[in-house]
Amino acid sequence: MSDQPPPTGPSASPPGGWGPPAGWAGPPHQPTPPPYGPPGHPAQPPYAGMMPYPGQPGYPGYPAYGGYHPGGHGLDPSDALVNPPGAGMAGWFARFTEAGRRGWRQLLPILLLTQVVPGALISGLLLVFDRTGQWEDEIAAGEVLPAAYWADLGSMLAVLLGATVLLGLVQAAGWAAGSWVITRQAAGAPADVATALNYGVRRAPALWGWTLVVAFIVTIGLFCCFVPGVAAAFVLSMTGPVYLFERADPIGRSYRMFRNRTGLLIGRVGVIVGATLGVLLLTSLLDQASVPLFGPQPLTSLGTAVGAIAMVLVLAVLALPAYFAQLVGFVVTYAEQRAHEGPVNSARLAAELG
Repeated sequence: MSDQPPPTGPSASPPGGWGPPAGWAGPPHQPTPPPYGPPGHPAQPPYAGMMPYPGQPGYPGYPAYGGYHPGGHGLDPSDALVNPPGAGMAGWFARFTEAGRRGWRQLLPILLLTQVVPGALISGLLLVFDRTGQWEDEIAAGEVLPAAYWADLGSMLAVLLGATVLLGLVQAAGWAAGSWVITRQAAGAPADVATALNYGVRRAPALWGWTLVVAFIVTIGLFCCFVPGVAAAFVLSMTGPVYLFERADPIGRSYRMFRNRTGLLIGRVGVIVGATLGVLLLTSLLDQASVPLFGPQPLTSLGTAVGAIAMVLVLAVLALPAYFAQLVGFVVTYAEQRAHEGPVNSARLAAELG
């Protein structure tokens, strides 16, 4: 063994024989890799099919959408229609009011034509076929039951039921047309009344059919101690919007939305129902106040007949805010429900309407 220290320098090898051979100058020069960045970063060329951050291209026929919120799981907190999770009732109400502000010029004529006019026609038919005033006079005269009671009652119910069902087709066209306007405007797309009504007419038959199914279920529930009918109305409240946007299993989807987010849906629909009941209470009070003015049989003279018909028209117009609140409220509520299920924005919802 030698007492000399081990050799040092470039030609020396580590102990154990490991290391590069003598004279090896090291690996060939490697280019410095480009810095990593999110898609669309200047240092990283975009790949095929990517969506450059932060923008998102719009659907065909719609303007480009502003982009997904980077920390919101694909949801933009500034979306004009979709209330993202966590925004609460304040966000929902803000989108409700903004949708009404954007679309009232288109929505008012649509609702007047498809909701107020059918409502006035139904009230007018009730005015013509209602025999309660005559029955009261006959009962006061000593008759236990008016002679034509059952025939008159059957005729009145048949006319009202038939008119309500048929005019419901017109009202369904209005709901579809209004939903189209609200969603298109939120996506920044044009929405005129004529095109909206054309869309509503195309969607009306199927929407009308689903509305009849829901009405039947709710009516049966109301006859079963009332509470089941109210519960069914809340559970099935999203049936119409689900059909318009998805056109698949509207009743089942509405039920699942209610089951998964019961409190949220009850809160939103409760506000809409409360506003509707407030308007209905006002119109009912005015209707009762008009009875002494025109009498129980207003069509027996020209003067009272004109007054009663004018009152029917006034009450139908006064119901317009209730229709407006229902239309805007249900569309905004449906959009919020979709936000809890996955990424969605106004442009996508507008494209789904077709």
